[in-house]
This record gives sequence, structure tokens and C-alpha cells, in this order.
Amino acid sequence: MNEQHADRQDLKVGVVGIGWAGRQHIEAYQRVDGVEVVAVAGMEADLLAELQGRYGIRDAFAGWEELLELKDLDAVSVAVPTFLHAPIAVAVLNRGLHVLSEKPIARNGGEGQQMVDAARRAGRVLDVAFNHRRRGDIQALKQIIDAGELGRPYYAKASWLRRAGIPMLGSWFTSKDMAGGGPLADIGVHVLDYALHLLGEPKVLSVSASMYSELGPRGRGGNERYTALDTNLAFDVEDFASAFIRLEGGGTLLLEAGWASYRETEDLLDFTVYGTDGGAELRAVGASNTPVADLRVFTDKGGVNADYAPVAQPGLAHQAVVDSFIQTIRAGEAVWGQHDGSLALTRARVIDACYESAALYREVMM
Repeated sequence: MNEQHADRQDLKVGVVGIGWAGRQHIEAYQRVDGVEVVAVAGMEADLLAELQGRYGIRDAFAGWEELLELKDLDAVSVAVPTFLHAPIAVAVLNRGLHVLSEKPIARNGGEGQQMVDAARRAGRVLDVAFNHRRRGDIQALKQIIDAGELGRPYYAKASWLRRAGIPMLGSWFTSKDMAGGGPLADIGVHVLDYALHLLGEPKVLSVSASMYSELGPRGRGGNERYTALDTNLAFDVEDFASAFIRLEGGGTLLLEAGWASYRETEDLLDFTVYGTDGGAELRAVGASNTPVADLRVFTDKGGVNADYAPVAQPGLAHQAVVDSFIQTIRAGEAVWGQHDGSLALTRARVIDACYESAALYREVMM
């Protein structure tokens, strides 16, 4: 561990995982002044060698344990299947290094708590990559809500829905033991995060949820990007989830997350909110592939319709996540304790309650 990293502006990081997410982390670090990716770990030998050469990475390892033996690391990105988040992050934090983990924080709140506890013991940063709250349109709507233009929000609904978007049928994504859940845990956690963020982080009081697994078990719901694989793994997660979430103060959030359902072809990521003085609707048809959503605000002035369409810019996605992570590290120990993964843990606890509610066919109190 680099003992002086709290006082230095130049930082050395390692990245564990070389799938899509891991490559996003590597590319984002490359764009930050004073940050060097010195090590990467991944099991795909050819891709590992290609990435090492392309980005001039000093060390490359097949196993993450070897990466942790390096003495000059300051931080590590964990971008691997969900079942590995907790064991790797805890090991990294126990080494006294900062961690940026992909979402969700872990398979469940219990594992997430282990990660938060390790961050607190180590006095190091634990951040989780919620990149969709960094969308420019979501940030524009956040400013409108925070400014009080909609009054008091009392009802919201948010979703991420796909027509045929099950990620790699038969892989770890569709194994509950490896992923922790289906679309609710995968993309629904993003929806939960940006919805609660927009609403001002109200406390969740209870959830009533339903889960459906109608298409995936029959081999349906994949596409060219999310292909079916020959596998011995059972499809034992949901492919569609819906949750009715009661919030402190009387508010309500209706959340939907679906990998596969018979709907429009294009993915939809959206958020609708009704307030005492106005409402708003955000619709990104194409979801992640739509840099700026259709955003409208509905209100009146003096009883006269004053609806308008705010102008928003594209967000920076993973770049913003990595930038914030590095800024937090450079801010020093005085702020590290405010970034211990607690917010991501609250998301995991709500997801846990949703799965419990669906299994019990009743509302679950938080």
C-alpha cells in the first residue's frame, strides 16, 4: 500500500475485471490527470494482453489475489460478477486501499454490510458506480425538484424496461446464487437509485413487490447482444419485477424493472413525478443509448399553463463516477468517512425487501 496516498495528487490504481464495466473504468482513469492504471486482472488471457498493450498497463494478472500483492496501489476498481464483489472488496479494503465497486454493492444487504464494515474499519473510501444518476437530464430534473418548482412530490413511478434484453442467458447474470437476482438487482437498482436521488432520499418504510419469470426459463428474451449460451445453470431469477414502495412523509414510488416482456422494441428508461405544484416526465427511449431523454415539466403560473421542456446536456456516465471517486480520495481523510458505501447499502436493503415481499405475497416493512 502506498502510505502517502492521502497527501499525493498522483494515484496508482488497479482494475479487477475486464468485461464491459471494467473497460469503462480503465478508459475513465486514463482521462484523469495524475492517475495511472498500473495493474489489471482478468481471466480472459487474450483480452487481458490486448488491454495491457493498448493502455500501457504495467502489470497484468489472471487472478485478483496477485494484483493485491502489489505494494504501490492506492485504489482498486472491482468490476466483476456480483457474487465476487464482497470477497474482493473486503480483501482490498483490508489492505488499506480505496474501492470503487460496480453496482449493485453485493448480492444482498448482508454482503453489502460486510463491505461497509470493512470500509469503516480501514478508514477508506467505498464507492459504488451508480452512473445513471449522473445523466445530464436526471441532474437537470434534480435541480428543478430541489428548487421547489414542483412543490412537494407525493407520487413517482420509474422503470427500465426491455423487450428482449436478458444479459447472456445461462450465464452468471441469470443465476440467483451468482447475481443475487434478475432485472431488479441488475438494472432495477439503477432505477431505485436515481428515483430516490431525485426525490431527496426519503426513507423507505415498506415495499410490496411481485416477481415474474415467464420468458427466460423458456429461452426467450435474448437478442444479438444478450445471447443464449449452452449451460447447465438453471434460469432461477425473475425476468420482470414490480414494486410498490411507501416513503416517509406519505410519498409513493412505483418501480418496474424488466429484462424481457412483449412491449415496444426499444428499451425505456423513465421517471414520472407528481407534486403539489407541478409534475415532470422523463423518457429515454433507447435507455442507455439515448444521451438525453425527452424531459418535460408540467406546471402553471396564475392558473395559466406554463409547461416547458428543460434543456439538458449528456452526462458523463462512468467518467463522472470515476472523477468523483478520485476527487473524494484526494480530498483526504476528513471526507472519506462520508463515502463508506452506506447509500448503496440502503439500496440493497430495499431490493432484499422486494424479493422477500414477492416470496411471501405480502407487504414487508423496512
